[in-house]
Amino acid sequence: MKNQNTIELLKECDAGTKMAVASIDEVLDFVHDDNLKNLLTESKEHHETLGNELHSLLSEYNSSDKEPNPIAKGMSWMKTNMKLSMDSSDASIADLMTEGCNMGVKSLYKYRNQYEDADKKALDICDRLIKIEEKLCEGMHPYL
Repeated sequence: MKNQNTIELLKECDAGTKMAVASIDEVLDFVHDDNLKNLLTESKEHHETLGNELHSLLSEYNSSDKEPNPIAKGMSWMKTNMKLSMDSSDASIADLMTEGCNMGVKSLYKYRNQYEDADKKALDICDRLIKIEEKLCEGMHPYL
């Protein structure tokens, strides 16, 4: 059971990193402030690095990665594009990113609790992803 919980937690974290990278990519071209662009780019790189680590761990367990829920991804894309078509300010981007981070953190805690029997490495990687999301959210505060 521990092995399966580990795999499931890693898969959810993997889907989360992919969702975060896609969300950041959607807004980067609209960013006006260089510091905000740097913050988003740095966070994207952290998510990608963690995603690569997750892929390696999933391979060790002979498991495949997980794509984000297509409905959630589609809804996010629609909301982002609608909001940015009406207001592409940095404040609007920060608002979208804050909402996304909060949803991500909420989901990650849910999965961390659901798969609490996962091995320490999986729990630690989930905690690291939560910290990346929380740091990005904090970084958005000056732009709201």
